[in-house]
Amino acid sequence: MYAAITGWGHYAPEKVLTNADLEQIVETSDEWIQSRTGIKRRHIAAPGQATADMATRAGLLALEEAGLTAKDIDLIVVATTTPDLLLPSTAALVQSKLDAPQAGAFDMNAACCGFMYALSAVSAMVRGGGVRRVLLCGAETISSYLNWEDRNTCVLFGDAAGAVIVEASDQPRGLQSYKLGAIPNTAEMLWVKAGATLRPMNQERLDNKEQLLQMNGAEVFKHAVRSMVDGSLNVLGQVGKTPADVDLMIPHQANLRIIEATAKRLEVPMEQVFVNIHEYGNTSAATIPVAISEAARAGRLHDGDTVLFAAFGGGLTWAAGVLTWGK
Repeated sequence: MYAAITGWGHYAPEKVLTNADLEQIVETSDEWIQSRTGIKRRHIAAPGQATADMATRAGLLALEEAGLTAKDIDLIVVATTTPDLLLPSTAALVQSKLDAPQAGAFDMNAACCGFMYALSAVSAMVRGGGVRRVLLCGAETISSYLNWEDRNTCVLFGDAAGAVIVEASDQPRGLQSYKLGAIPNTAEMLWVKAGATLRPMNQERLDNKEQLLQMNGAEVFKHAVRSMVDGSLNVLGQVGKTPADVDLMIPHQANLRIIEATAKRLEVPMEQVFVNIHEYGNTSAATIPVAISEAARAGRLHDGDTVLFAAFGGGLTWAAGVLTWGK
């Protein structure tokens, strides 16, 4: 039994925040942002629009692509670091919005690696026979955690959701290998410092903006490239492949420099790397499923293609996987 991706979809809020718009908010410039990140625009959720709303929109498109309805789904998983609520899970809210009472529901939090962690988990569930069809979403409302006075973070992130259907198949399609990792003692490099049980919110922490995202960009960059390269070589080796066998690489969209450095070290031509960071910025757990959806719709994924995924994120976590494309 295999676990193929049979449907895909993505959604981004209507509101677009350009680099020129950010010039009016914080000390920065279009040239500074583009030259360092490759980002031109990002989408920002409307007031009252939450992560579950976007995940539901993307999920409906994925169901349509797969020729399924919500009643066909056995499990709903949402990879996110920006849940609607601390309790219940965002996936439970998506279940209600889709009217899928027969489906189990849970969230996966591995920061920007969340989609890859979740894809490995649900693929194993499907291959093991415990479930047959899974709606897997990566969705984030990162704008709600941003410090709009910090130009080192607020220019990087946006809001979006991507979704795939992972479905049982007798064909050798779907995730063929994966590797998940985490780097000890690096939490403070990319975190939201306060607001949960370790550092409950109080007025002093609010005044210090500890409920907002903080990042050491230089350190994250260094770990990101190394972990994405090492992870990619590991998963390719598991299935007896090399970077030369990759038809399309879909990396986490955090920074164009990181993507280019990773591709260069792997010797994968940039023509075979899917990049959409210019439009969305870093949407954390949503970047890879949004890219899958865009790549499929653009005709860049073909039956039997070898697809390489690589990601890194807060934790610091990292993940990589090799997938054979096709229904």
